[in-house]
Amino acid sequence: MKTLLFFLALASLAFGRKPNFLFIIVDDQSPFDLKVYDPKSQLDTPNIDALAKDGLVFDGAYHMGSWSGAVCTCSRTMIMTGRSVWNIPRKAKRNPKNKEAKPTHAGPQTLPTTFNLGGYETMRTCKRGNSYSVANSQFKIVKDATKRGGTDETGSHWHGQQVMDYLEARAARKAEEPFLIYFGFSHPHDERNGKPELLEKYGATNHRDKNSIPALNSKQPKLPVNYLEKHPFPHGHPGLRDEVKVPGVWENRDEATIRNELGREFACSENIDIQIGRVLKKLEAMGELDNTYIIYTSDHGMAIGRHGLQGKQNLYEHTWRVPYIVKGPGVKKGRVQGNIYLLDTLATLCDLAGLEAPASNEGRSFKPVLTGEKKTVRDTLFGVYAGGTKPGIRSVRKGDWKLVKFDVLDGAVRETQLFNLKDNPDEFLTQHGKKNPMLRNLASDPAQAQKLAEMEELLKSEMERLNDPHPLWNQK
Repeated sequence: MKTLLFFLALASLAFGRKPNFLFIIVDDQSPFDLKVYDPKSQLDTPNIDALAKDGLVFDGAYHMGSWSGAVCTCSRTMIMTGRSVWNIPRKAKRNPKNKEAKPTHAGPQTLPTTFNLGGYETMRTCKRGNSYSVANSQFKIVKDATKRGGTDETGSHWHGQQVMDYLEARAARKAEEPFLIYFGFSHPHDERNGKPELLEKYGATNHRDKNSIPALNSKQPKLPVNYLEKHPFPHGHPGLRDEVKVPGVWENRDEATIRNELGREFACSENIDIQIGRVLKKLEAMGELDNTYIIYTSDHGMAIGRHGLQGKQNLYEHTWRVPYIVKGPGVKKGRVQGNIYLLDTLATLCDLAGLEAPASNEGRSFKPVLTGEKKTVRDTLFGVYAGGTKPGIRSVRKGDWKLVKFDVLDGAVRETQLFNLKDNPDEFLTQHGKKNPMLRNLASDPAQAQKLAEMEELLKSEMERLNDPHPLWNQK
């Protein structure tokens, strides 16, 4: 039966029926929270697991980075515009004398405007703020609100209900135009106020006393394998909210605090999965599911205790990488490296819809990866965090090798990290105490001097290509 429905969906595309799109984006989720990426994870997400089983899972999906502590702002703007990190529109700067807003970049064509012009009905529900407000307002139907509470009205159920109501309205008026739904959530971003029954499942409490730590509970998720009590050197953004002011965590990195916060994260993430299940069941009942591309991702990853960090302002794999799962007509099942950026989403959705990507787009369509024609769309991946002291953090990855550079606090911290991700996927440092010599930072290993020089040159080349305005200390 499933095979028949698959070929019927392909036939509908062949006869000119455009596909629908359900783009699901969550707020602050490491891929390693999910069983799809870490089979040992205690998070239950049966609907996301089913998407992964029937679709394609990307093991090499990344956000390009950020020049702001609000990493989600840059990430979501890249999704909306298909532009690279240094070429996206920034918030307007105000003249203190006349208060007149002056944009720092001309506005590119966006995801909603492209699909509006292509005959799609575009609908959006998501959090407010920390995004690209121009693009957000261009969806034909907008139902935005920040919902991070622990009830149906104040949490993720609200976002799910907006999509359910929209689909009900489509069915009632027998709409024929295809749809693009931007299905965004406000969770699991803090404050991670989960529903009581899900908090109880993961042994978590909404801890609010800054002068105490939460109680340990056997139901709480275990500590991440690369957990540290403290990052080995300053990350370069003094007073960073995500590292020192998150309610329930603050500057604490003890086992009880981190496990409790992971429990809160998992409670919020499972509720998101429940909402996704509701919408998928509705699409199936409407007969639209097999003609709909479903994309599941996050705006960026999240540390929560990994490497002694808490936030999203770093370039370790748990935070630089994002989950990315695609299911839909003609999409190959399985896993693939991909080497995609979130900013490639615009070009890819246009390609799948038979629309021309806007001239302002810089992303690459990974449709050939979805159909099994290619395994990757690029060889090299670049990452930046420059929201704190400049130049900040830079990273480059090629094949199994990854270089990370810290140049912060006016030169007080200049650190280089070199990882072989095949041997050391968790990016263990010396502080993790592993006996295997490959399970550490290899930058000072004489045997890797040639590889280090190669990666240094590659990083410099990528920074120049992308017009990075902040060269590092060892770059001319």
